[in-house]
Amino acid sequence: MVARESTCLRRLAGGERAEIVRYGRFLANPKVTVEALIEGWGEPTAAAAQGRHVLAIQDTSEINFRTSAQRQRGLGEIGKGVGRGLLVHAMLALDADKGNCLGLVAGRIWTRPGRVTIAHKQRALADKESERWISTAERAKEVLAGAAMVTVVADRESDFHAKWASLPGPGFHLLTRVMQDRRLADGSSLYETGAGLPVAGTACLELRARGPQEPGRSANLTLRFGSVVLCRSQGSAKHLPKRVKLTLVEVVELEPPSGVEPLRWRLFTTHEVASAEAAWQIVAWYKMRWTIEQLFRVMKTQGLKLEDSQLDTADRLLKLAAIATRAAAVTIQLVQARDGRGLEPASLAFDRNEIAALEALSPTVEGKTQLQKNPHPRRSLAWASWIIAHLGGWDGYPSSKPPGPITFKHGLEYFRAYAAGWRAKHV
Repeated sequence: MVARESTCLRRLAGGERAEIVRYGRFLANPKVTVEALIEGWGEPTAAAAQGRHVLAIQDTSEINFRTSAQRQRGLGEIGKGVGRGLLVHAMLALDADKGNCLGLVAGRIWTRPGRVTIAHKQRALADKESERWISTAERAKEVLAGAAMVTVVADRESDFHAKWASLPGPGFHLLTRVMQDRRLADGSSLYETGAGLPVAGTACLELRARGPQEPGRSANLTLRFGSVVLCRSQGSAKHLPKRVKLTLVEVVELEPPSGVEPLRWRLFTTHEVASAEAAWQIVAWYKMRWTIEQLFRVMKTQGLKLEDSQLDTADRLLKLAAIATRAAAVTIQLVQARDGRGLEPASLAFDRNEIAALEALSPTVEGKTQLQKNPHPRRSLAWASWIIAHLGGWDGYPSSKPPGPITFKHGLEYFRAYAAGWRAKHV
């Protein structure tokens, strides 16, 4: 999938019928389960996370498949309207200092069996989809046990009392955007309390583009931070603590461009924040949540095109989505490796035969001068990325524009053909 930038079985098999049949049998095999595929996500990530401060970013994306009344493929409803598909909840690990992707940690993939008739507040947490925010983080405690520290980062949907009251522990922190205003333990309003905190500083934050309708821009922000105490909300389990102490970090854009909604992030965290520098660090960590949005983009229209799959059953689509999520994470690692930010091994994206092929190719893409030599440690992901980028047409000079996804796509297509020949040569 990484090499072909596709989830289409016919493309993955290179048009060979025997290979198409093998892929189909794999997905149909009852011994191949979604749970086992997801459990395999974390194995390489656990090794890469050793001794690091890891940002464990989690989010959910809807995968909308084309269906008709006669061909629903066993898929349940998603979102609004008549759309049918599945949901992918994934947790992606990043190095908190450098921002490089370490891989997937855990998650959940499901399709809804039908509409729930029992009111949300009348259901136990285990019977709600929101339970995934807690169970995925609990799994992260096992996968990332070797990390020096873990900070779980999530958006507004995960802001509920049970998470704050049950998950934090030594070296295991939470960072989440606030969902809504609420009453605090002292009777005040959260939003009013945040607005009343003293301004701790100002800074310019570069915001990434989020599509044609939302281009990248610079935002001048004011910063406030302080401690707050949350009360247990109605509907929360009675065994949970009645109060939870958190830090509120709030940044507000005072003078946005004309016609643009001002940026305002209210962030809850379990980290102690004693200075403006520490508060800005919280903002910087939350900004890295953008990487998991890129993961879902790579899975869908801007990469693997998972939503175009024509597999005929929900069971097979769920398994395909689990594999595609892993492939999307590897693609992100490969693109990031062009900058040499980390020293992850090439084995995260390439098998043993492919690494041997890369070593054979390496001298053919290097030039005679030092500037034209591969600067990265041999057999690292950055080393492999440098070779693939050259195969895609990048000249490698520091003054040149860094290779982008299109360059890597061309390089991977060339390399896959070469690796197939290499494998045949060494049967």
